[in-house]
Amino acid sequence: MILIPMEKPTHIVIVPSPGFSHLLSLIEFSKRLIHHSNGLQVTCMIPTLDSPSEPSKAILQTLPSTIHSIFLPSIHFNKETQTPIAVQVQLAVTHSLPIIREALKTISLSSRLVAMFADMFASDALICAKELNLLSFVYFPSSAMTLSFCFYLPKLDQTFPSEFKDLTEPIEIPGCVPIYGKDLPKPVQDRTGQMYEFFLKRCKQLHETDGVLVNSFKGIEEGPIRALVEEG
Repeated sequence: MILIPMEKPTHIVIVPSPGFSHLLSLIEFSKRLIHHSNGLQVTCMIPTLDSPSEPSKAILQTLPSTIHSIFLPSIHFNKETQTPIAVQVQLAVTHSLPIIREALKTISLSSRLVAMFADMFASDALICAKELNLLSFVYFPSSAMTLSFCFYLPKLDQTFPSEFKDLTEPIEIPGCVPIYGKDLPKPVQDRTGQMYEFFLKRCKQLHETDGVLVNSFKGIEEGPIRALVEEG
């Protein structure tokens, strides 16, 4: 009798930042990925603030058997803290890195673990992917114009020392219509705050990934997509 070793199934991990909308978006992406693949396994590692929400628990019960889910230990912040919720969400992922790291090692024992997908505010998790030589991707469910701005922000940060809202001339985001600083997203309106510090860090991390998946197409955002491809 000849024993033929079974090939380990191909496996990817997805990491959303805390919040039902972040989880739902990545779950729907995973379903589509499974539909167009052959034998792919997905594990969703879910960082949490306080405790998992009921909608999050409910949506996970509808998943096909090829998508597994793990709620990571809850991260708790002092209720009196002045840390903005948008920063708490990102810190929850950062504080979960030791658990993510060990979970990846466990999965790799029985599967051919090849990649990790994280939403932008969970991109610290990609540190663990790099440590294990996995491909790392950011899932970006917003527009290509917003993504172009995020890629451009580190350069913008170095170019202009003042608050962006005080600039008198529109900002030339690659591939996009010019936009006044006062119309930029809320996280960049106060460059002395934690929100700006963390948002800038996430934008810098985009440059360190193997790729970014963006929810757009050339028919509606030809300029930003062309700029992103050329810059990439």
